Amino acid sequence: MLVVALGVGANTAAFSVADFVLLRPLPFPQPDRLVKLWNRQPGYERIELSPANYRDWKSASSSFDAIGAYHGTSVNLVGQATPERLEAAAVTADLLPILGVQPAVGRLFTPAEAAEGAGGTVLLSWGLWQRRFGGDGGVLGQRILLDGTPHVVIGVMPREFHFPQRQIALWTPLQLQAQDFEDRNNNYLYVVGKLRPGVSLDEARAEMNVVAARLEQEYPVENKQVGANVVLLSDELPQQTRLLLLALCGAALCILLIACANLANLLLARAVARRKELSLRTALGAGRERLVRQLMTESVVLALAGGSVGVLVAVATVPLLATLVPASLPISQGPSLDLRVLLFAGLITGLTGVGFGVVPALRVCRDVDFDGLREGNRSGGGRKQRLRSALVITEVMASVVLLVSAGLLLRALWGLQAVDPGFRTENVLTLRTALPLPKYDSTARRMDYYARVLSEVRALPGVTSAAYISFLPMVMTGGIWPVILNGEPAVREANRVASLRYTTTGFFTTLGIPLRRGREIAESDQQDSPYVAVVSESFARQFWPSTDPIGQRFEFALDQRTVVGVVGDIRVRGLERTSEPQVYIPATQVADGSIVFYTPRDMVVRAATDPAALLPSIRQIVQRVDPEQPISDVRMLEEIVADQTAPALGAGAAARRAGCARVSAGGRGHTRLALVHRFQSVTRDRGTHGARGAAAGHRRHGHAAGRPPGAGGSAPRRGTGLLVRPRAAGAARERGAGRCLDLSDGRRIVPAHDRGRLLLPHPARGAGRSDLGDSGGVGSAHPERSEGARLRHVPFAPPRVTACDSGFVRVLLKASLLGAPYGPHPRSRTEARRPDVPGCR
Repeated sequence: MLVVALGVGANTAAFSVADFVLLRPLPFPQPDRLVKLWNRQPGYERIELSPANYRDWKSASSSFDAIGAYHGTSVNLVGQATPERLEAAAVTADLLPILGVQPAVGRLFTPAEAAEGAGGTVLLSWGLWQRRFGGDGGVLGQRILLDGTPHVVIGVMPREFHFPQRQIALWTPLQLQAQDFEDRNNNYLYVVGKLRPGVSLDEARAEMNVVAARLEQEYPVENKQVGANVVLLSDELPQQTRLLLLALCGAALCILLIACANLANLLLARAVARRKELSLRTALGAGRERLVRQLMTESVVLALAGGSVGVLVAVATVPLLATLVPASLPISQGPSLDLRVLLFAGLITGLTGVGFGVVPALRVCRDVDFDGLREGNRSGGGRKQRLRSALVITEVMASVVLLVSAGLLLRALWGLQAVDPGFRTENVLTLRTALPLPKYDSTARRMDYYARVLSEVRALPGVTSAAYISFLPMVMTGGIWPVILNGEPAVREANRVASLRYTTTGFFTTLGIPLRRGREIAESDQQDSPYVAVVSESFARQFWPSTDPIGQRFEFALDQRTVVGVVGDIRVRGLERTSEPQVYIPATQVADGSIVFYTPRDMVVRAATDPAALLPSIRQIVQRVDPEQPISDVRMLEEIVADQTAPALGAGAAARRAGCARVSAGGRGHTRLALVHRFQSVTRDRGTHGARGAAAGHRRHGHAAGRPPGAGGSAPRRGTGLLVRPRAAGAARERGAGRCLDLSDGRRIVPAHDRGRLLLPHPARGAGRSDLGDSGGVGSAHPERSEGARLRHVPFAPPRVTACDSGFVRVLLKASLLGAPYGPHPRSRTEARRPDVPGCR
């Protein structure tokens, strides 16, 4: 039952998460008509749109009922108890109607409210409405302060609505200004459209490529090699998450197959052990169909009991796997065991009981005859033994595949954790104090705030350094801008762009990024001084491979800059990605009203001791400088880097499932059960040989003349074969996945000169010991070495068979009294083999 519970529980939990993420449609009306539109350039398939390109695409397309846009943002909610930083989305007036959603309370935005210069309005999420306003319906018409600007609450969205992400707490109208349409390279809008009825995805994609080609002709510099990409909104799931869930389902399916083969083997062994009972039932008139029904009923009952326990296992496992659900999925609740999942659990439980119970039942009932009523019935050899061995081999082979795959995943994870991110993460606290506009719309105001906060934080006991940066590594990639050398035209190709980050002084020291050449950003780099930049090593190698980068000039982020320093490379998109060219610009050298989105907002603090203890003091400092400024996203830098090893969850889940598979494989139990049956037969033969004078050593190794079948080396070879053959097959299947784990420690598993023994790996190889040694195949294959060889010489005496014959007669008499027809059984050879012994009554 435990075996079935593991298989059903693993598959139910995996199906619950996969169904929640991959199979279920998005919670919008007609989700198959919702698409997302992207810019496409060489090396990039999904790039956001600029406001200018969005306007032209929208006006020139005819394949869509409507097209809307949005971008994510963050706002400070003040004036309502404690200041709070909230995730928000600025949306066009037609976006929410495209999604087919209506507010639970109030109304949606109107086009006039999204026009330039209109007053501020806001839609609250259900969670924010309940948490900050107590679910009060009187909130409609109330004014709240977002980044210091009044906004009127016009509605509350439904509880289940979360777009574009689950963290979104409110929505504001996207008010595009005239200057937003000037730069076609300022890509920051996400565009959503709804296909017209009858228009296919390919047709819409073809039309948008025609529109993009026309715009390229009109704007050959800004839109050079800019195409269009149209994808279903449901296909926005990250490819890594999709592959991880599919791998999880594959591992769960392997566990189910192992459990089913295990169940079939156990039922077969149980039926063989009940051969006398089945023979007696046959003698009493039971037909084969009746015996099969009885064995099938027992199999189904066992599967149902195991399936019930498996559902409980799934209930405990689903919350652990819920971490695989990406935050970008616009769904409020997490995966759960609903009716669909329970029906799936019932289906696989029924298939397990019926599909893998019928084979043992038919196999055993076909061989039931009157021989089963005799003392010393036939051993579990022949065809039944071969079937049992085949099932064991199948189970162990699948276990090896899962174990080695899990080992490869864990090895990749360990290798990922060993990657140097390019900066030191120990004892670094990060937090966000995003400055709102228009309160901090000038560079002078922002720098005054940074200077006051950093001076007090750096003076705290235990703080060694502190700084501000616009985007933390591995949190955001930074602004991607083209690099222009010597007056060349801007080209957005993969090898002609770099990431932009604005920093204050002390940033490289705080993160431990090494300075390779030149100098860091200094206090003297002011807005009225020459514009400078510090670049990464990869940037210098890419653009000036044979010259000194110090003093070189280039155009970047709309300004000409001079390289004053070169620092080491860092990983910004994750540990698995290579380092990308980086450009660090002084936060003081930002023109008022220019690219304010890139202004520093994340503080990093390095301390000599635990920096978390500094958080209360830092909060007090921020409140003294600006009482309306909230602190958010407080995390240790080590945690941020650790989050990049999110595949650890998948690898850990795979490893746990492989362990469950290894437990459910039951190679030890099956091997020992088969050999115990064999031992009972061999012991009788060896007793006879011992009575005839054979020595114990000859009986153990089978050297006596007339070596009995299965004596000595036969059983060890059988147990060893059940381990080596599936492991060899499993290893062959793992060669394509990265050369299977070396479990043999450089030695041949089964030496040619001694196939009766198995050389175990070195004790340090934990995986090898658990997979080979703990399975018990070899140890279980030697029960007769310790028991059969202890048989002593006994005086020879003629065997007595009167008990057997008298028992046989009693069965026939009982059958005749019950009215069972007497005659040769169609599959019995009893009459031909029954000896004619005098004295039988």
